[in-house]
Amino acid sequence: MRSARGKSTKASGRVRSRCTPTDGGRRCSAWPARPRGSPTRRGRPRSPPSRSTRPGSSGRSRLIRCENPARARRNGGVIRLARPDDLPALIDVEREAGSLFRDIGMTAIADDDPGSVAELAVYQADGRAWVSVDEDDRPVAYLVAEVVDGHAHIEQVSVRPGHARRGLGRALIETLAEWALARGLPALTLTTFAAVPWNAPYYERLRFRVLLDGEIGDGLRAIRRAEAARGLDAWPRVAMIRPL
Repeated sequence: MRSARGKSTKASGRVRSRCTPTDGGRRCSAWPARPRGSPTRRGRPRSPPSRSTRPGSSGRSRLIRCENPARARRNGGVIRLARPDDLPALIDVEREAGSLFRDIGMTAIADDDPGSVAELAVYQADGRAWVSVDEDDRPVAYLVAEVVDGHAHIEQVSVRPGHARRGLGRALIETLAEWALARGLPALTLTTFAAVPWNAPYYERLRFRVLLDGEIGDGLRAIRRAEAARGLDAWPRVAMIRPL
């Protein structure tokens, strides 16, 4: 699998890391999707409105952040913990997201192994896999994470191209940020391509910054070595961090 790619990012070469249970896992909240091109909020993520029925001011479909992994249906995308039966669909999401690299001449990345259900199952079983689903509860985007160097590391985040530009990738990352904060983890990290528009430039808009070589920890450095061994460094790659 790829990692932090755009919405697949081909972040670290294999797939790894939204719902933190609250009030018995029954409460959901919603907020309006931000219009494309609007400035990124600075500082900590804004708290969602207290009512889940608040209409989106932008007129676009709202994203529902679901603390109940079972479901919370509204007008927009629902994010929940992945279930075992979701995993085959995530392979399809990864394959479709990877196809975008073919359009910019990165055929080897487009043809990269999308991973396996068995690999994804490790994240799902440990509560480190989240999906954004459509109105029929089918995954259209996902994120998997692990803890690396004491930070929440985005191993993979991917969105079906047909569902891109709706804020799903951003919402999944905000979900991971909440998960990390609840566990006392001080930052998010990922590895990604430096010059692909939906990779490092996209993450910079989400308040990530490139790590200097001396700032890279042992775990992240091992991921970078594995990526280089797989040939991913044929195109410039960077490690990035977002303090929480």
